[in-house]
Order: sequence, then structure tokens, then C-alpha cells
Amino acid sequence: MPTLRTEIEINAPRSLVWEALMRKDEWRRWNTFLFDGDPALAIRQGREIFLSIRRLEDDESTDFEPLITLVQPDVCLRWVARMPGFKSEHSFEIQDLSPTRTLYTHQERFRGMLSTVFLPFIRQDEKQGMRRMARQLKRYVEHREYRQNQRKKKARRDCR
Repeated sequence: MPTLRTEIEINAPRSLVWEALMRKDEWRRWNTFLFDGDPALAIRQGREIFLSIRRLEDDESTDFEPLITLVQPDVCLRWVARMPGFKSEHSFEIQDLSPTRTLYTHQERFRGMLSTVFLPFIRQDEKQGMRRMARQLKRYVEHREYRQNQRKKKARRDCR
């Protein structure tokens, strides 16, 4: 089965990376690949959510409604999007490299008769979008981690 995959090391604890992934209402602030179409729909296993995808930054977005198939807090988020003859499964996995470093992996698997028809047209753009999202997530989370550490240091100084 055809698969696209990207990964990146993020200099922040796994809990911060997970929080950024679960707060889809804030994706538009940092993510130009996937973004929230309906903030009222929470990410919960067994529920559909409404998202938009923009494979290339200057492209039109495409709306879709994936079904959340797995939410394993601080470890994995997975959803499946379907149309007749085509199934796409996204998974986002995070794992500790150290207490302050996380490995983020985004994978997409394609199945169905029409995957051989669609995949040649979207493969490069989809991979580019996945890489862009990984870099943007890294930048967003690392910047948040830096700001939080600065606030903690300031609070400690203020207490003295």
C-alpha cells in the first residue's frame, strides 16, 4: 500500500507537541497544510471532524470530513478519510527522545482501486505539505516552549 511519511525532531516535551496537535482551533495560527473547518467539533475517537487541506501554500484548499479512529493521548492521533474507491489514513505519532525532545512522525497510507489513479497526481504536493506542517509545528511548539521557560524564569526572579 502506498505510504507517505515525514518526521522531525522537536525541542520540546511530548506534552506540548500533543497539545498543539489536539488544539485544532489554533491550527490556522501555525499550520498552512491542514486547518480546522469547524472549531465546535472536538477531536474525539469515533467522531467526524471537518478539515481543509492545502497541499501547496498558494493552492486552493480542499474540504474533507475524516473519521477519528484513534486518540491515544501523548502518543498517537489517527483518522481515515474515504470516498468511493479511495481511502486515506493519516497518523500523527509522537515519542520521547528525551524529557525535552520529541520525535514527531506524520504518515499517510492510501488504499483502494482509485489510489493508483489519484496518487501520481498528489504524491509530491501531499509530501511537501506534510513536511511543511512538520516544520511549522516544530517552529510553533519550540517558540511556545521558549516563551513558557522565559515566564518561569521571570516568575522565579520576581519571587526573590
